[in-house]
Amino acid sequence: MKNQIKILREAKNMTQNELAEQSGLSLRTVQRVEAGGMLKGFTLKAIAQALDTHPEHLIDQPKEQENINRAKIINLSILSGMIIPFGGVIFPLILTYQTKDSNNKELGKSMVCIQIILATVFSASLIISPFIQKFFSWKFPLFIILIMMFLFVKILIIISNGISLNKKHDIHIKLKTNFL
Repeated sequence: MKNQIKILREAKNMTQNELAEQSGLSLRTVQRVEAGGMLKGFTLKAIAQALDTHPEHLIDQPKEQENINRAKIINLSILSGMIIPFGGVIFPLILTYQTKDSNNKELGKSMVCIQIILATVFSASLIISPFIQKFFSWKFPLFIILIMMFLFVKILIIISNGISLNKKHDIHIKLKTNFL
């Protein structure tokens, strides 16, 4: 990590030249590493030893877990659709378009596309349910079954995608092509 090496070096009141001497590396190598050059192998060990730290502290830690947390929040925001009509589309869409990371944006778009299709099918089935109920002369309100099925499917999708985000850093249920 370019800034981490510089921070540790300056905390020890060392110049780049002193770090080069103590690590056995050239001044040019120290400058290159502090400027963001690749840090691995012998160079990593030599600089870590000269700065009295572990090599792991000098390497950029992957931000994948941090990035995937945004996708998890988008996935959980779909639950708002159980309280607010079309909230399962609106809130995840807002969070998706506020996201700067392209990977999270694509994951969010995939989740929102599924929710748009689900909301459309649910709305259409609620509209035609009274006609189906009347046609078959059913006494039990059909819309209650539809609401229960909708909630079950929505929760199943959220749980399935949440598990997949934790394990594979990708969602399980998605369309082949996004329309957003």
